Amino acid sequence: MSPEVVSASAPVDMSKQPDRTRSRARAVRRRRTLVILARLVLLVAVLGLWETLSRADVIDPFNFSMPSEIWDQISTWVAHGTALGSLGEQIWVTLQEALVGWIIGVVAGVVLGIALGRVALLADVLGPYIKVLNSIPRIVLAPIFVIWFGLGPSSKIASAVVLVFFPVFFNAFQGAREVDRNLVANARILGASDRRVTFQVVIPSATSWIFTSLHVSFGFALIGAIVGEYIGATKGIGLLVAQSQGTFNAAGVYAAMVILAVVALVAEGLLTFAERRIFRWKPSDSEH
Repeated sequence: MSPEVVSASAPVDMSKQPDRTRSRARAVRRRRTLVILARLVLLVAVLGLWETLSRADVIDPFNFSMPSEIWDQISTWVAHGTALGSLGEQIWVTLQEALVGWIIGVVAGVVLGIALGRVALLADVLGPYIKVLNSIPRIVLAPIFVIWFGLGPSSKIASAVVLVFFPVFFNAFQGAREVDRNLVANARILGASDRRVTFQVVIPSATSWIFTSLHVSFGFALIGAIVGEYIGATKGIGLLVAQSQGTFNAAGVYAAMVILAVVALVAEGLLTFAERRIFRWKPSDSEH
């Protein structure tokens, strides 16, 4: 037997595999720690520079405020409430409007996106109308919704819906169109009806596309709710922004923005957690 055959048939040393796995896990943890530290350093540097320039009057503290004043404003709202009521109530009102609008927009976008992606005739008929509606600046619809539905939550929910619908719709539509034709053909060969093909092949295949749009769309839902509240409302973070602007309280405007950013980050974290639970088979970005 030749040496080449012997070496080719030699068993692989599996004892080194656990070491490689542990070293890879340590590298992932080190990279994650490095990313978190870099983010914190960048945040502290930006806030410190902002505070320093404001105190030195390099930038106008009246117009741009400073981090310490923004923190004081948030602390005051937390401890003593706002002119509209408690801060928690304002956050809940805005979050509730955004969440309801997001759910309605997601459901409508997914249903219509899958339907038009599956039925070519429906896409040919409704496609031009959807493109026209998508070309309209949807923020300008907020005043119309206030006129139609009043100052209550309905007008803010409508603003959130129109902002959420289109990104979800186009992703669901594209996901339905990108389904592997061989899978569809095999399902049909096995006797699957159009309904079963849609629910057992198309929708699972498009789920990744749909989840991609969910991350962006919830931020759009918050924007819709805030814009609606800014134009006309009785409660909510958007109304806090409008009141702070009306009294030239720059710290109040920035404080409301910080609160919104925290809400958006929490929502993003929950969506990411749900996506990882659903798509456990997909490698995370940190593993590449």
